[in-house]
Amino acid sequence: MQSSRLPQAALNQLIEGASILEADSYGPKVYLLQDGNILKLFRRKRLFSSALLRPYSTRFINNAARLQKLGVPTLEVLAFYKLQKPGMTAVLYRPLPGKTLRQLSSQENFSWQHTLPALVELIRSLHASGIYFRSLHLGNIVVTPENQLGLIDVADMRFLRSPLPRYLARRNLRHFARYIARENLNGSFPMQALENALLTA
Repeated sequence: MQSSRLPQAALNQLIEGASILEADSYGPKVYLLQDGNILKLFRRKRLFSSALLRPYSTRFINNAARLQKLGVPTLEVLAFYKLQKPGMTAVLYRPLPGKTLRQLSSQENFSWQHTLPALVELIRSLHASGIYFRSLHLGNIVVTPENQLGLIDVADMRFLRSPLPRYLARRNLRHFARYIARENLNGSFPMQALENALLTA
């Protein structure tokens, strides 16, 4: 997708009345616009980095397109912008409808017993397709209105030509386990059952 320039005045108009969904020390990163679409800002934080040749915004767009081709529900990219500030780009996209597993798991009467098989199947299919999604966690997995599992926040992803080797599958689950611990979900999420299902030959 070709980028177009978005002057500061046009950016200000686009985000007028928007809600800030995510921010860091540099400022807002993700806006929920009034029309329901999302604008995600990408900053190149270092002068020389891999992001100079392969910006995270481009990875985000390309990864979403590749997931769609593989039949994995994900967001729909609408536009790609170069912003006025040096090293800054933005992606406008239509979010994937539904709720994240993190949101659903905090609701009353939620049971991992019913949801775990679908989660196992999603991760197994990603690994079998050679997809290493470093940001794989409950906050980035969405249950759609059609009761499918899809992925969001897809910039940090690698596509291999063959299924993930066992060491990468294990590493992917270690990232997942760290998220579970960080969110204080060790007491409720069946991490051992997930690992057994995915790593037992």
